[in-house]
Amino acid sequence: MSTAQTKGITRPVLAVRSWPVWRNPPWLAVFIVSVTLIDAIAIAVSWSMTSWRPLQLVLFVFLLGGSLLTVERTRRAGENAGVIKDVYGVWELPIALLLPPLYALIAPIPRVALMQWRGVSIPVYRRVFSAAAIGLSYGATSLAFHAVNHDMLSHVHGVTVHATVRVLAMAACGALQWTVNSCLVLTAVKGNDPTVSVRKQALARESLTNDATEASVGVLVALAASITPIAAFLAAPFATLLQRSQRHAQLVNDSRLDAKTGLLNAGTWDREANAEVTRANRTRTSLAVALLDIDKFKAINDTYGHLAGDKALRELARTIKIFLREYDLVGRFGGEEFSLLLPQTDEHDALRVAERMRAAIAEMPIEVGENGRSEIIRLTVSIGVAALSTTGSQLTELLATADAALYRAKHAGRNQVWVTTDTASFSSYIDSGG
Repeated sequence: MSTAQTKGITRPVLAVRSWPVWRNPPWLAVFIVSVTLIDAIAIAVSWSMTSWRPLQLVLFVFLLGGSLLTVERTRRAGENAGVIKDVYGVWELPIALLLPPLYALIAPIPRVALMQWRGVSIPVYRRVFSAAAIGLSYGATSLAFHAVNHDMLSHVHGVTVHATVRVLAMAACGALQWTVNSCLVLTAVKGNDPTVSVRKQALARESLTNDATEASVGVLVALAASITPIAAFLAAPFATLLQRSQRHAQLVNDSRLDAKTGLLNAGTWDREANAEVTRANRTRTSLAVALLDIDKFKAINDTYGHLAGDKALRELARTIKIFLREYDLVGRFGGEEFSLLLPQTDEHDALRVAERMRAAIAEMPIEVGENGRSEIIRLTVSIGVAALSTTGSQLTELLATADAALYRAKHAGRNQVWVTTDTASFSSYIDSGG
């Protein structure tokens, strides 16, 4: 093989290797590419098996138009960050239920492309994966419903019974779509950020209620559209109300969080921590509070800029959450200070958690820089711990005691964990014999 031929082969290979998707963990990159390829194969196979019918095309255009109009409403309101939850299923679920699988597989593609063009621009591979995952979930739904419609409903007699079974089958297929989509998308989200809580993303009561409502409206739209495509647009006001309801829930949730780190903001942490302290006093269970402060954080902002400082805060927040349980509370207390509340934890257990956290942060590399130049920086933190069993019964007293321990850690040389009790102050080094 000539040098020119070798170069001709090498260039495409190098181009593929430079794709941003390969920056993910290897298993996650393979998962994303595999889901995308499976979706592409499914579209190709379905395309060869589908007979194009004008009435089906008209219905597809009507329902797809509703989905694209929803994108425009979302764009004006601002697209959600993270796992995007909106009311596209109101229009796309009927496509899966009423039309051949090909339409279900391709329905998310125009919508996702419009989101990338008109909404927030994110890495293209993420949009492609989202379209593939959603398309596969709708494709599975379409196959399942058409199988039920052919094998089961053809044997059901009586108008009322037939209609009842059909509606129940639609609802069950809606649940199937939610399950397949959630498994695919949350696998990728969890792989990209291990600190993400699957329970909070998909299984929280409010999230499940919104998803069930969206599926219910989608079934109603499918029933209306099965009579005439124009009837589907009667669902537009309901879709708008549902979208506003979800936006309101998103705004309420965002108002609780710190914008830079995604942790609880100071006000929310204080309210929820007070409730936990009251509960611990009533049930006479242990509880600990920790204050964590970044050592010499101003020097990072001065040397590398505030964007680097913001990235350091986000990475620190992600590392902290790795060591916490679902019911622990962590918030950003100030500029570079974080507060933690650990229910059912005494001072010794809190000390061990804080020490593991401190050690992990000290070893955490943070890549900063721009214009092709990057540099690795590292942070250290000082942590002060106080426990309810050895201090006052109010949150303010706990915080004051933890703040005193934090001062001792700073004064002793930083990058340490100190605990203050009723009788003494000690550090993790002293406690471990160091």
